[in-house]
Amino acid sequence: MPINPSVLKSMVAAAAERVVDHADELTALDQAIGDGDHGINMKRGCSEVLAQLDAIAAKPVGEALKAVGMALVMKVGGASGPLYGSLFIGMGKAFGDKPADMALLSDALAAGVDGVAARGKSTAREKTMLDVLIPVRDALKAGGPDLGARLREAAAQGAAATIPMRATKGRASYLGERSVGHLDPGARSSQLLVEALSPFLDAQT
Repeated sequence: MPINPSVLKSMVAAAAERVVDHADELTALDQAIGDGDHGINMKRGCSEVLAQLDAIAAKPVGEALKAVGMALVMKVGGASGPLYGSLFIGMGKAFGDKPADMALLSDALAAGVDGVAARGKSTAREKTMLDVLIPVRDALKAGGPDLGARLREAAAQGAAATIPMRATKGRASYLGERSVGHLDPGARSSQLLVEALSPFLDAQT
């Protein structure tokens, strides 16, 4: 399925709007084990993406993804800005000047996830956004029918899996055992992005 400007605009808008709509939830999650500003910061970054939506959608997909990443880096702040920036900038670089097609999304997401892991010096099972992004990457790579639904399931399971984990990265790691029993806010915001974007994959299966 080609990613034309209209599809791209709809995808970016859906992702940003979903995070904005859940900002209070993300803030509450972060108040439990972090600085309490994840929802506020993500709302600010995604609102900036929405403000730039027409300009972003007019770019080739690779450049558009990099523009999303830069907007998040500049506006989100904290740890999440560079991490989400790395995700989208890495995806944009992977697309490069290749034809804009959903078929390239798997390799692009893999590149973006690698960027997050490198930036955060982290991997799976450390109570971070990677606990959602890595299983979603793997599910996307596997392909097959009902792909959108399987991505949502992978994201939901990945996010839920962070609840019993002890955090070893970021502000939550300072809490030690007290971080156990809480959903990681970064994992939840990543899940929200997957929930917003997966219907566009449903449309081609």
